[in-house]
Amino acid sequence: MPRNTNKPAVQGAAQALDQMKYEIAGELGITNYAQVDKGQLTSRQNGYVGGYMTRKLVQYAEEALSKGQLV
Repeated sequence: MPRNTNKPAVQGAAQALDQMKYEIAGELGITNYAQVDKGQLTSRQNGYVGGYMTRKLVQYAEEALSKGQLV
């Protein structure tokens, strides 16, 4: 049973976030990330995926702000 109880702020965003996670893992050279036991990866590898996700999400928000798309 997963221990993660985080809920996305936007309904339906979970699938998009998962897809983003798998794409970023692939970019970082972590193959088959969806099926890999995350406990077998190093903290550094898992941290890279989360860190790059955060970086991209902040970048998207900054771009939207600069275009006046966010309130």
